[in-house]
Amino acid sequence: MKVYKVRKIRKGRETIIEGTLKYLIDYFGYTLEVGNSWNPKINTNPKTIKGFISSLKKSLDEKEGACFERTYIELI
Repeated sequence: MKVYKVRKIRKGRETIIEGTLKYLIDYFGYTLEVGNSWNPKINTNPKTIKGFISSLKKSLDEKEGACFERTYIELI
């Protein structure tokens, strides 16, 4: 199984989350569910890492819509 690393930056704090695609989907599951509740087009179970990052970014946009300090996500 391929292992991916995702960098999350929130309020100046950087966190590296490492795991398989399934683990990352489980880890960010709540964020994906919240995004999907606001926008049903957001996939809560993406099949590729590219689709996962896209869904996660869209979910964060929905979740933090009016926030000044946004969460930044990138694949490393």
